[in-house]
Amino acid sequence: MSDAAQPSAAEVRAAAEAVKAALDRHLDAVERRAGADDPAVYAAFDELAAAAERYDELLYDTYDEVTPFEIPGNDTLPAYAGPEEPSALSVLIRRDYTVAKPQRLLHQAQRIAALDPDAADDATGNAPDAAALVGSSVYAALGVLFGEYEPDEIASRHKEFGLEEGDSTLWVAAVDEPTEPGEWLSAPFDQADPQRVVCRFDVSSVFDEELDDDGDDDLLEPADRSR
Repeated sequence: MSDAAQPSAAEVRAAAEAVKAALDRHLDAVERRAGADDPAVYAAFDELAAAAERYDELLYDTYDEVTPFEIPGNDTLPAYAGPEEPSALSVLIRRDYTVAKPQRLLHQAQRIAALDPDAADDATGNAPDAAALVGSSVYAALGVLFGEYEPDEIASRHKEFGLEEGDSTLWVAAVDEPTEPGEWLSAPFDQADPQRVVCRFDVSSVFDEELDDDGDDDLLEPADRSR
């Protein structure tokens, strides 16, 4: 950080006072907890985490010192606020990939197009020489691949298609009533409400790294996390 942006000692002191106040509010919320998922406790926890992170940053920038506290990331869900007995569910899935081996992807797309010419036409909008296009365009090849296979099959065979897995998450959320056909297709994720999530499962290499850092190989297992 440059000298011009250096925080003052007063700012660091104010941040420390904010942590103390947030600690008091968190303890008070815990002592008054109303049930396992009391939203007041969640809110006090988030406030304390933010205050501690702010203090840690200012302390380091000003004095080149750190606190002994590990500031947790804000990856937890808020308190559940949906129906106690959900009668309808919405399952939201996100899977990230990188195109690790483009030539393998292009080869697979060409193979699919050779077996099913309609797949190439669907992916390229009936472009001239569609079969050749899917063998030279990653964009067109991805259209063929995801048009031909279900997402779960791509997930299980991603290396075969030249893809490398990134993070993924699955949310099971409660909804008030079943939606009408086509009701949300124009904006499928706009109504995703973390407070309606019954459970979630996250997969990320960062979980494996955390386990490796602990030095306990016996703990290595699929890095699913559920609420």
